[in-house]
Amino acid sequence: MYYLKENLFFPPVSEADEEGILAIGGDLNPDRLKLAYKSGIFPWFNEGEPILWWAPDPRMVLFMDELIISKSMRNILNRKMFKITFNKNFKEVISNCQQIKREGQEGTWISDEMINAYCKLNEEGIAKSVEVWLDENLVGGLYGIDLGNVFCGESMFSKVSNASKTAFIALALYLQKENYKVLDCQVYNPHLESLGCREIDREEFMSILNSK
Repeated sequence: MYYLKENLFFPPVSEADEEGILAIGGDLNPDRLKLAYKSGIFPWFNEGEPILWWAPDPRMVLFMDELIISKSMRNILNRKMFKITFNKNFKEVISNCQQIKREGQEGTWISDEMINAYCKLNEEGIAKSVEVWLDENLVGGLYGIDLGNVFCGESMFSKVSNASKTAFIALALYLQKENYKVLDCQVYNPHLESLGCREIDREEFMSILNSK
């Protein structure tokens, strides 16, 4: 495992251990975060612990033509139950992702430091959000890093049924329209699998990430 210092550097993703941990330490400087995502790496750690940098193998992704929209979700979308916006309230979305209670988790890995770092990336037009509204209330959404040909999803939240699914589907349809190669979902999740995501080898993911 590599211990990062002040210089902006990451080892090759092939150096990650079996869990997918590549490096430890460093900081959440916007330049380091941009280098990480462009290199197929993302931070994931608990508050109060050293920063851990991950490059898992396999990698969970969505190829846009494999998106699964169930009959019930198609009905919800057609009925326009929710209003969907893009990148209109990034800070509120990431703050909700931090605060939402998740089954099987006692706390959150989204620290205040992380919120500040990603908000700076949002100001640079790199971190973006999707918002889902019901009666003018923010009830769901997601955020991630936009690399131009790959969107790296980070976290999503839902306060009412199907709000996060709506955000995910809206993002996938937008990315499909704009000819993005994949939506990166990082690690396996049965909820994501139900939407059409699947695992691919890290080598294949890196090939996609590095293609023009």
